[in-house]
Amino acid sequence: MRVTWRLPPAILAEAGGSRTVEQELPGTECTVREALSAFVSGQPKLAERILDDQGEVRRHVNIFVGDEMIRFLQGLDTPVHDGDELTIFHAVSGGV
Repeated sequence: MRVTWRLPPAILAEAGGSRTVEQELPGTECTVREALSAFVSGQPKLAERILDDQGEVRRHVNIFVGDEMIRFLQGLDTPVHDGDELTIFHAVSGGV
């Protein structure tokens, strides 16, 4: 199974500098949690930027499967299928 990760500029250094990363995963279906775990495996700085100490997605990080934010689906347990595009966004906030 193959998925594509789209990454924000904020984590490019930790992800090897590429905005788009193709990932091969075993089987024909998995969850965002499994795909993300494989994606950040061996990259502790990248994992730290995306996940908190409990292994959950940080509040300021949004992950999409296709056009759907996983927070409105099944969170990290959202199914991922062959050919899916997963996008990581860092929330932007501010004010005057």
